[in-house]
Amino acid sequence: MTGDLFAALERTPVQEMIVEGAHLLSAFVDEATAVQLVAAIESVLAAAPLRHMETPGGFRMSVAMSNCGQYGWVTDRRGYRYQAEDPLSGRPWPALPAFLAELAARAAEAAGFRDFAPDACLINRYEPGARMSLHQDKNELDMLQPIVSISLGLPATFLFGGRERADKPRRMRLESGDVVVWGGPARLLFHGVDTLPDGHHRLTGRCRYNLTLRRAR
Repeated sequence: MTGDLFAALERTPVQEMIVEGAHLLSAFVDEATAVQLVAAIESVLAAAPLRHMETPGGFRMSVAMSNCGQYGWVTDRRGYRYQAEDPLSGRPWPALPAFLAELAARAAEAAGFRDFAPDACLINRYEPGARMSLHQDKNELDMLQPIVSISLGLPATFLFGGRERADKPRRMRLESGDVVVWGGPARLLFHGVDTLPDGHHRLTGRCRYNLTLRRAR
């Protein structure tokens, strides 16, 4: 609803350990930074538009994606991978904004992971009905580096599971400004996002953005 942003402003930042190595940083991103992030997203998407990628099995993903940083995560019939060029344009991905990299580093440090220096940021846009099935982030070369995931816009239900896809996941509501960080013993746990309900958020309209920052290489 249109009051979501104002409600977020009244939330007190709280840190919660989900499991060992995984932390929820509620209300970590303040209003001014959230507005700055949305402006940065729009700038990136002007150069590297959103697209619905295809899995190696031929499934069209419901979430629209793009990237910024030295490397971008892509998927098609050839497989999941990181690459330095946008396959649609053949040009390098837009640069990772310095303030975004610094924000991710601060979130990682708050969760116990020091000196995180991301070189890739996957931008996901969820519209009502979109979802992300349970999966592992395992295309990165250095598994000692954490994952930092920033939520903006419509609230979503984050699914954080176990070491096997069949393990029942924990369900957590993520509001705009929340950050989830996981690494160490939680680095390869399955996670996903439940189907996004319809709604409207003052900051992003009828969608949710998720920024997932990683050290790809």
